[in-house]
Amino acid sequence: MTVASNALNLCARIDLAESDGRARLDALRSKLVSQGDVVSPASRQRTIDVFGEPLSPRQVVARICEDVRAKGREALLDYSRRIDRAETDAGSLIVPAARLAAAHAAADPGFLGAVRRIRDRVIRFQEAVLARDVTVPLPGGGSLRQRYVPLDRVGVCVPGGAAAYPSTLLMTVVPARVAGVGEIVVVAPPTPFGADNQQVLATCHELGVTTVVRAGGAQAVAALAYGVEGLPRVDKIVGPGNLFVALAKEYVFGDVAIDSIAGPSEIVVVADDAGRPASIAADMLAQAEHSPGSAILLTASHAVADAVAARLSDQLAGLERADLTRDSLERFAGIVVTRSDEESADLAHELAAEHLSIDTRDPEATLARIRHVGAAFLGPWSPVAAGDYAAGPSHVLPTGGTARFAAGLSANDFVRGGSVITLAEADLADLAADIRTLADTEGLTAHRRSVDVRLERS
Repeated sequence: MTVASNALNLCARIDLAESDGRARLDALRSKLVSQGDVVSPASRQRTIDVFGEPLSPRQVVARICEDVRAKGREALLDYSRRIDRAETDAGSLIVPAARLAAAHAAADPGFLGAVRRIRDRVIRFQEAVLARDVTVPLPGGGSLRQRYVPLDRVGVCVPGGAAAYPSTLLMTVVPARVAGVGEIVVVAPPTPFGADNQQVLATCHELGVTTVVRAGGAQAVAALAYGVEGLPRVDKIVGPGNLFVALAKEYVFGDVAIDSIAGPSEIVVVADDAGRPASIAADMLAQAEHSPGSAILLTASHAVADAVAARLSDQLAGLERADLTRDSLERFAGIVVTRSDEESADLAHELAAEHLSIDTRDPEATLARIRHVGAAFLGPWSPVAAGDYAAGPSHVLPTGGTARFAAGLSANDFVRGGSVITLAEADLADLAADIRTLADTEGLTAHRRSVDVRLERS
């Protein structure tokens, strides 16, 4: 019997050399793709209490969004009372500037120092990646230009259920500031971990956020998308949230832009026989403690697989959220033994995870085989927590395999690109024959005439 099979069975052990290995991995991975219909018994009962019938999460979100669209602030406040059980009224919906300033003044200097240092790291990275205008000169004297302009108004969702998340503000507000967004509106539930949290309010003030709305959930997303009295609609909504927030962002998409429809946090670790079991286990536990959070190890080394399983058991006991972390490991984690190091890398590419940790002899060579990933962390000194909190790139990343086509949030998500075409007469003359050919082919004679009339006149 291996060490792994004795290690309290904290997560699935899958051997791809076995006949059912791939099917078991696919079944594990499928749990991370939210279909929007899986809720806890407590959440299901809350739906019945609020709506009087057992609606699905999608039905709940549709009803809330349409009510807020039709009734505005009245519906926003009503759902805050019924869902969050908060006595919020029109006068207390937006946090006063004096309260933001007071929270900042009372904040621990060590905390504010960390916020400022992280802010500066994020600024440095985001300024480096921000798109700049590009001009292509034309031979006749004209030019083609790609121009980037910042969005006018952006809404940021900050969770506030089980913990306070000032890091979410740093990873969303700062890239928007770098892009030059005119106004940033933060929405957070009216809870001790949300809009009533002193660290959250102090961080808002430090980052220059002046509008903090004491509302969360689908009702806050709808308010941002459609606008309510005293709160104009925004151009884009970003930031994490629970299932109802994710479904609400999906619902309002098209009326407003969104960053993504995020699922549970996840990590895929690729390790060879030089992998460090203690570090690998620590990173897997760090994602599992999000609860739900997924952690999958891909390695061709049975020895590393066994050692990681043992370290998971050892390290779990000392965690503050041990029970929740254990639940995530049992439901969403797996130690997968592959048939080669190359297969480990190829599987990571296929899984397209939010976080990829590479602990191999040559991490860059391993990464070269893996194009699909939200954020990659290479080598033994790059824990995912560094990206979550302090390194510089945003921790808002694609989940559930969407890294195949989606990217992490950056300053470029807060600018809108547009082309500027300035032709000289010689440039138009050079294009004219090709324009006429396509216009004639498509039967759009007015298109052809718009060129001819200019050149005839000249």
